[in-house]
Amino acid sequence: MMGGITRRQFIYGSLAAAGSASLATAATNPPAPYGATPSERQLRWHEMETYAFLHFTVNTFTDKEWGYGDEDPSIFDPTEFDADSIVASLAAAGMTGVILTAKHHDGFCLWPTKTTDHSVRASRWRGGKGDVVRDLSNAARAAGLRFGVYLSPWDRNNPRYGSPEYVETYRAQLRELLTSYGPIFEVWHDGANGGDGYYGGARQKRVIDKRTYYGWPETWEMVRKIAPEAVIFSDVGPDIRWVGNEKGYANETCWETFTPVGESGGPASPGDVRTRDSMSGTRSGVHWMPPECDVSIRPGWFWHPAENDRVKAAPQLMDLYFKSVGRGGSLLLNVPPDRRGRLHENDTASLAEFGKRRRAMFAKDLARGARVAASNVREGFSADHLIDGERYTYWSTDDSETTPSAVFDLRERSTFEVIRLRENIRLGQRVEAVAIETWDGADWRAAAEATSIGPCRLLRLDAPVTASRVRLRVTKSPVCPALEEFALF
Repeated sequence: MMGGITRRQFIYGSLAAAGSASLATAATNPPAPYGATPSERQLRWHEMETYAFLHFTVNTFTDKEWGYGDEDPSIFDPTEFDADSIVASLAAAGMTGVILTAKHHDGFCLWPTKTTDHSVRASRWRGGKGDVVRDLSNAARAAGLRFGVYLSPWDRNNPRYGSPEYVETYRAQLRELLTSYGPIFEVWHDGANGGDGYYGGARQKRVIDKRTYYGWPETWEMVRKIAPEAVIFSDVGPDIRWVGNEKGYANETCWETFTPVGESGGPASPGDVRTRDSMSGTRSGVHWMPPECDVSIRPGWFWHPAENDRVKAAPQLMDLYFKSVGRGGSLLLNVPPDRRGRLHENDTASLAEFGKRRRAMFAKDLARGARVAASNVREGFSADHLIDGERYTYWSTDDSETTPSAVFDLRERSTFEVIRLRENIRLGQRVEAVAIETWDGADWRAAAEATSIGPCRLLRLDAPVTASRVRLRVTKSPVCPALEEFALF
């Protein structure tokens, strides 16, 4: 459960609500969209908010972060691999999906691919008959989580890497994953491109032109045809952008729109983007390309025995949640399986507590049931939509009213320390600044301020506040707002 609804309802239910909302307002005059807007696949992704990464391969058994490509496939032999157990721990944390490293830079494939012998088929695990991708994709869907794949473009094992033939091999691998293990919600492309490797015994350094070598437009077009529901991630999207760090946070002001630029100021490509721009995005950017905030629960991305006591605790994970999801991005939390093929007990304990704290924090919205009075209301877009619990129903104002306010009478004195705001992003990211104030019986007192809102903005107060009336003021916006939620916890 997530805040009183099931994970499946959380992911899919709001789309149905959006459909009914559009029917209800079909005869009215809705605001015109502002700037770039999300696709349906991006809307579904935004609703997921928090999901997991699983880094698992031969590196797990060699105690390395990056394999060289010369690892003997037989070393991959998890003794107690249990996909259901892994997924159950992720579900306990409130994860809505999981992305598996189907192939990391070492080139070892976790499924019995037809493109190379360097795969689970050549391992000792289950006598070469195992399929990690199959087991985890099935376990995820059985638990109501969506499944995604990471496929490293760089392959330090493949002898054809650096030639045009390898690009066809890469696309063939991607095609296998998309057609045999779907539906896939996200396809993840790493920015690491070329360097030292085994390359079938050549043991040399191979340098490629990362801007042109992979033929990304053609590769992405293939993904669109096979899996149109999947979002594509890389430094430059085209659907989801890297946030620019591996620490799991976006900037305080973070725009969903982005115009990527290469490090040299020219065209950007996966592995070549001006990362200082990625953490904030681009106000009025050309593309709707929201940030994904990736971070590991441990110092490294793969499991290492020396890091068993260095697992991030639940308070750290909560802080990351506020600085990623709470700033309009998603939180992609890596939790690496160990050599048993399970999540370590320290990791599962932290995940469970993280889930418990989130559920407790967001269990009761103190603004639900309030009386709402707005300074201006566009016909058919009542301020009551701010507290109706429905995604994509929203309060809006006349076009000329760009800095309106809404007062919430909570009916009784209530104590809160977290404020959640959402825009109806179907109409773009509109608002540039808001202020929240509480009534002390004689005057309004400042409680919090925020800049960008987007799909979700979470504000933590320095100390709990008790009040019976709360005011939301839009202080800066180029167009009339379209706000879908105001919640207090």
